[in-house]
Amino acid sequence: MLGVQHDFNIIKMNVSMNYLVAAIGNWNKNIFINITKELSGNWCLVSTPEALNSKLAEGFSPKYIFFLHWRWFVPAEIHTKYECVCFHMTDVPYGRGGSPLQNLILAGHTNTQLTALKMVEEMDAGPVYARRPLSLEGKAQEIYENAGKLSFELIEWIIANNPNPKEQKGTVTTFKRRKPEQSLVSENLTKKELYDFIRMLDAEGYPHAFINHGNLKLELFDAKLEGNGISAQVKIVFKGDA
Repeated sequence: MLGVQHDFNIIKMNVSMNYLVAAIGNWNKNIFINITKELSGNWCLVSTPEALNSKLAEGFSPKYIFFLHWRWFVPAEIHTKYECVCFHMTDVPYGRGGSPLQNLILAGHTNTQLTALKMVEEMDAGPVYARRPLSLEGKAQEIYENAGKLSFELIEWIIANNPNPKEQKGTVTTFKRRKPEQSLVSENLTKKELYDFIRMLDAEGYPHAFINHGNLKLELFDAKLEGNGISAQVKIVFKGDA
């Protein structure tokens, strides 16, 4: 059994075609292990830029490199040499840029499109291979897990069909990447706004919504709408210990 803690996971080495998946998030690693058992080809998973560069330097030459939930800049020497496919949680050209999930929820969206794009120099500006509908209900972790499953469905479709991506059309709208301090809960939010704010930050590796109270930081997660209020789990952090 392959462990998700390894930098490289290679499955089915009896077929010549190579595929590389660059992904972070334990959910994506687990999906990779389960899905690629059933796929032909040589599949490799990396989870850091260093591991990506090392694997390519070893001579592993992939037909596609798929980037899922990737947080790092991909240099031109990679995306111009290999066919690089990234997955973005908006109906581009609307919502190019950072923190798409949080920006979509703040804008009042309840549904979006998960878009498979060819990676180019400009962020999220590449031509589109395919789009699939994605619900924005639930907490962020659940949405990311659903997006991961949908991404691998698109990966299977892409390797089976080798589609030619089509250029984006429409008005470009750009999102800005959120900063940790923006997780501070604002005053005068409605019940629904507060619920959405807590859930959109409730995911592995993200700074939870928080409230400052003297020398205490109250981090909020697992929010539920209940009657006239909201129930949520609270982690109390002493700021001197943070």
